[in-house]
Amino acid sequence: MLTIHADSTGHALAVEGARVVAAGDVRQLADAYPRARVRRWPGILTPGFVNLHGTELLEETYHPDPREAEELGTEPLTGDALAALAPDDVRWGGSARRGVQRMLAHGTVAVACEALRRPAVVDAVRRTGLDLVSRAGRPGGVPSLDPLACGLPPEVPSPREPGSAARFAVFDVSDASELAERGASTCVATVIGGRLLYRRR
Repeated sequence: MLTIHADSTGHALAVEGARVVAAGDVRQLADAYPRARVRRWPGILTPGFVNLHGTELLEETYHPDPREAEELGTEPLTGDALAALAPDDVRWGGSARRGVQRMLAHGTVAVACEALRRPAVVDAVRRTGLDLVSRAGRPGGVPSLDPLACGLPPEVPSPREPGSAARFAVFDVSDASELAERGASTCVATVIGGRLLYRRR
């Protein structure tokens, strides 16, 4: 089904399947595709982010389940706390799924990783559809679920144009300056491969 995603500035993308078929003003796209479903989002539509710390956040961090809050708290575990927990494969898989969902909630459409070593983590990432980007070595900065808070310039995928993969995010801000000031927690929607993988309730 063809869907037009439009932000509050009037910019829109027409998406069919996993691809962008057109970009432009929402009124023009609605006229060109009169049978398309139109989703209107608050804020601005952007290409989304590449989180540069995929390895650190998915294989060197444990994201507690809310049901573990009394035992482990709610913050991600690293270092000595992670070593003391010594998660098994089941826990690593659950942690990776939660970590990916929290990345999606910050407008992340791809993660940069060295080769992932834990099969449970690899499986969790593949099932979500999050894109993987290879990297060489550690990127520096501070690993963060918010790509704008890691201390490095944010990376975004290639521009969205007809025929490109439909991966983008929407942030409830007025412009890029406000997004930089308030951070990626303002995300209201993340789309990868044409699928709406995160929507803020």
